Amino acid sequence: MTDLEGSKWQLQEAKQRFSEVVRRAHDEGPQIVTRHGQDVAVILDMEEYRQLKGKQPDFKEFLLSGPDLSALDLTRDKSSMMRDVDLEGIE
Repeated sequence: MTDLEGSKWQLQEAKQRFSEVVRRAHDEGPQIVTRHGQDVAVILDMEEYRQLKGKQPDFKEFLLSGPDLSALDLTRDKSSMMRDVDLEGIE
């Protein structure tokens, strides 16, 4: 990744020179947009965005990518003493 300090744009300047900001994002890498001295946005080349986006599975894929738990014995041991709990009157 490039040195981001050289790729910072104040919001007003980025609006006025948007075509240049986009061109530099494509040619040089991410362009940081600041407002009141604070980093607020990043302009990325589309290919770089797609690479970043591709690295994050959706939630379903994330869950399905976990370890196979089918080999685990999840049956409860009923031989141990269990206490009775009175739930009467609890709402």
